[in-house]
Amino acid sequence: MVTRRGFLMGSGVAAAGIAGAGYYFVARPIMHPKPAVIGFTLTEGELTRARDFMKANPVIDSHAHPGRTFLKGAENLTTKIKLYRMLGGVFAEKTIADMAQGGVASAVFNGVADVQLLTLGETGLTAGRDFMAGEAWASYQRQVGNLKALVDTGAVSLCLTADDILAAHARGKPAAMLGMEGADFLETDISRLDQVYADGARMLTLVHYRDSSIGDMMTGGSTRGLTAFGVDVVARMNDLGMMIDIAHASEKMAFSVLEKSRQPVVLTHSHINSPALSHPRFISAELAAGVVETGGYIGAWPAGIGIASLAGFIDRIEELVETVGEDHVAMGSDMDANYKPVLDTYRNMPLVVGALMKRGYSDTRLTKILGGNFLRVMRVVQGV
Repeated sequence: MVTRRGFLMGSGVAAAGIAGAGYYFVARPIMHPKPAVIGFTLTEGELTRARDFMKANPVIDSHAHPGRTFLKGAENLTTKIKLYRMLGGVFAEKTIADMAQGGVASAVFNGVADVQLLTLGETGLTAGRDFMAGEAWASYQRQVGNLKALVDTGAVSLCLTADDILAAHARGKPAAMLGMEGADFLETDISRLDQVYADGARMLTLVHYRDSSIGDMMTGGSTRGLTAFGVDVVARMNDLGMMIDIAHASEKMAFSVLEKSRQPVVLTHSHINSPALSHPRFISAELAAGVVETGGYIGAWPAGIGIASLAGFIDRIEELVETVGEDHVAMGSDMDANYKPVLDTYRNMPLVVGALMKRGYSDTRLTKILGGNFLRVMRVVQGV
C-alpha cells in the first residue's frame, strides 16, 4: 500500500495551484479541453470485476455540482463568472448520463449559495461583494428549482433517505440527494431551514467562500468561528435530520460545530495537511480526528493539488484510509466545479474501483469507502 511519504509532493505545487485558479476556472474549459491523465492501466477482466462490484454495491458521491446547474438563470454574476458560464455552459443531462454509464448510483447535487458574489483574485475564489436585499434567498429558490426540475423530468430519482438510494440503485436509475454549498440564504431566519428541508435538501455545507451569519470560511481571515446563530442552525439541522458538512469552514468554526452537534459531522471534500504538502483548502490532522470522533467521514477530493493524474487520486484515497481509517472515508468528487480535477467524468469511476481492487482492497473495504460510510452516517443523522 502506498504510504503518505511515498506519494505526497512538495508544498510549492499547492502554492502554484491556488495562484493559478483564475486561469483554470475561467479559461481552461475552452483552451485546454484534454481529459484528465489516468496514469495506470487495467485489463478488461479487472474493469469487468469493477463494474460487477458497482452493480452490486452503490457508489455514492457525497459532494458534486452535476452540470453546474447553479449557473442556470443566475443573475448579477461577476464578469469572470459570467465568462466561466459562457465557456463551460450548463450540462446536467450529460453528467447524469455519465453517472449511468460509469455506474455511479447517487450523488449529492449541490447548489452554490454565494455564486453571485464569487470573483477570482490572485489567491483563487472569493466573495467580491455582499448580497443585495433578498438576493440570497431568491438565488436559493432558483437553484433548488433547477435541481427539482431534473427530478420532475425524470432525469434522476430524488432520494430523501438511505433506503431511497438503495432502491434507485436496484432499479438502475441515477439518483440525487439535494444539498447546498453554503447556507448564506438563511441570513438570520432559522425558519428558512425548515423550508429547505421541505424542499428535499438533506445536506448543507455551512459556509463557502464568504464569512456569513453562521460562521467563517477557511480561506478568509476572520476569527469569529461559529456564531450564536450558527449554534442554532446546527441544533435545528440535528433536529431535522440533515447532514452537516464543514468543508470550507475555518478550523475554529469547524471545531465548534463538532462540539455542538449531537450527530455525526462530515467534511465532504478536502485532504489532510502535512509537512510535505500543505494547502489552504486542506485540513489539520486534529480536525480530521475530530470528525472521526463524531462518527463522520472525510470525502476524498480529486482536486489537482499535489497530484496530476487519477493514479494520484488513488494514492490520496489510500492516504486518507491510512490516516482516519476505512470507516471514515467517502467520495467527494466536487464534480463539474473542481479545481484541476483528476477525476473529471463519472465515466472513469470504474477505473477508481478497479485500481483500488488492484491494490488489494477487499469488497468489504470498498463497500464502506465508496458508499457504505455515507449511508451509515445518513441513517444515524436521520435516526434510522
